[in-house]
Amino acid sequence: MLLTLPDIQKKYNLYAKEHPFNFEPKELYEPIEYILNVGGKRLRPALVLMAANLFENEIDSALPAAYAIEVFHNFTLVHDDIMDEAPLRRGQPTIHTKYDTNVAILSGDVMLIYAYKYLLEAPSATLAQVIKSFNQFAIAVCEGQQMDVNFESRKDVTIEEYIKMIELKTAALIAGALRIGAYMVTADEQDAFHLSEFGRNIGIAFQLQDDILDTFGDPEKFGKKVGGDIAQNKKTYLVLKSLQLADEATASELHQWLSTKPKDESAKIEAVKNIFTRLDIKKHASTIKNKYLDEAYYHLDAIKVSDERKQYLRLFGETLVYRNI
Repeated sequence: MLLTLPDIQKKYNLYAKEHPFNFEPKELYEPIEYILNVGGKRLRPALVLMAANLFENEIDSALPAAYAIEVFHNFTLVHDDIMDEAPLRRGQPTIHTKYDTNVAILSGDVMLIYAYKYLLEAPSATLAQVIKSFNQFAIAVCEGQQMDVNFESRKDVTIEEYIKMIELKTAALIAGALRIGAYMVTADEQDAFHLSEFGRNIGIAFQLQDDILDTFGDPEKFGKKVGGDIAQNKKTYLVLKSLQLADEATASELHQWLSTKPKDESAKIEAVKNIFTRLDIKKHASTIKNKYLDEAYYHLDAIKVSDERKQYLRLFGETLVYRNI
């Protein structure tokens, strides 16, 4: 049976509820239960299950892998929040804020180990492929995070480097979730490759849309402060494309704004947004975003199943890339 996204989410949520981290010592496991239950869209485990359902009607065997991907994703968030000294995650206190940094580090560590524990429930025929794929994208996420950190102190970041960074930091996990979902129902390697490439391109387009929304989104719908990337001097696609297109005076003005952290951020955000508008950066960002979306659909079309079975993944991709939240 082909399942809708709500059906898949219901199935996943039931599995997660039946596998709580209610072990001892509670000081180690309580923070994990906390971070796994403070919201979040749970998109990545849904992708594992949608990938499995692309090939098979019965997808319960993929539930442990879906849970592993969500546990791993939240592990990365716990450690990212420590690095960023972030006080909030999904509108709630981060683990290192609610508990302390040592607790956050250790709870994050054991989350990574539990991700492997659940992955080991994969079919024996594809277990090696599952672990190899997981290792590849887990390493990529770490590499992307380090690139992002490096960019903070560099003034010569290129658009190509930025795209590579978001491919590693964001898209690799989406691609990996889909590939592992295919492996969980023993899909062939060629289909798994095309599914992974679909995810990689959707992931890049997803992050480009996030860049656009951070500056041009409706704060009531976006769910967080618009202009946050500007305030933090993030070298997003919008900034890098502006520097590529700007004349010398405009580039100098942009560099000046992005080297300051005023107490009142509103003037800075408005000034940088005006530069983006003058250079029609939103249009440029939308164009490259749509290029990656088209590439994603090329790979989805290449998968050897009926168009009917692909419909929900296609809709999912459009929802991610054209979202306003």
